[in-house]
Amino acid sequence: MREMKKKLAVLLVFLVVLVVLGFTLENQQPVELVFLGVQTPRLPISLFIILTLLLGMLVGPALRALFLLRRRHGRDMNQTHMRDQ
Repeated sequence: MREMKKKLAVLLVFLVVLVVLGFTLENQQPVELVFLGVQTPRLPISLFIILTLLLGMLVGPALRALFLLRRRHGRDMNQTHMRDQ
């Protein structure tokens, strides 16, 4: 069973790599982005899209972890406050 999971994981990674490679090759048009007056150099549009997706994959879980920590900290503070009374 473990061997089957390994093979499936390798196949999935291979398919993702193929999709990303195909996407990158199909979107080679150079573009300039302007955000808040800052202009980027002309780079392939696929690079901007992939970097944006990767940034979202990092920021999303980080914000979720921050939210959970604040919620847990607030709950701990409430329990401490209730014990002190």
